[in-house]
Amino acid sequence: MTGPVITEEYRKLQQKLHEDNPDYGMASVAMAPLVVEMIGRLDATHLLDYGAGKGRLGQELLKLMKIPPIVTPYEPSRPEWATPPAPHDFVTCIDVLEHIEPELLDNVLDDLARVTRRFGLFTVHTGQARRVLPDGRNAHLIQEGPAWWLPRLLARFELIQFTRIPHGFWVLVERQGEQAS
Repeated sequence: MTGPVITEEYRKLQQKLHEDNPDYGMASVAMAPLVVEMIGRLDATHLLDYGAGKGRLGQELLKLMKIPPIVTPYEPSRPEWATPPAPHDFVTCIDVLEHIEPELLDNVLDDLARVTRRFGLFTVHTGQARRVLPDGRNAHLIQEGPAWWLPRLLARFELIQFTRIPHGFWVLVERQGEQAS
């Protein structure tokens, strides 16, 4: 078992940010076509949406796919989705890692390694967010480039693909010790 992935104080701040901003958490919608492509490429029938926010990725996959995968949302700021998830063959973590409390990042990355049975698709925004937290901090608590992020990810995963996108990057990774199918 990994250590805590969120403090109670920050969980409440995130919950309020989601409640007060109807358009908060739209990155999953923009990334959904890439997720659809990866679902086909990886032949995924189940998906864990780690840091699901409002569950928009699952909603978008229903619109985009004739037969979407079963999506399990995990979102610590929503009580109904806050139970630590079981491992899944395919895990998405979209617009999440930069929001993590820096002192808990290793716990979150360890937890991602725990729940990623085969493949993960993770995005990272490397600059400031447009939103601020109710306590006045920028919503992106970690604003670092790929050179900072990649060693942390590669300590836990094998890199399949790295792609720069506006304001950040995404990676397709696999569990260490696995061979790509």
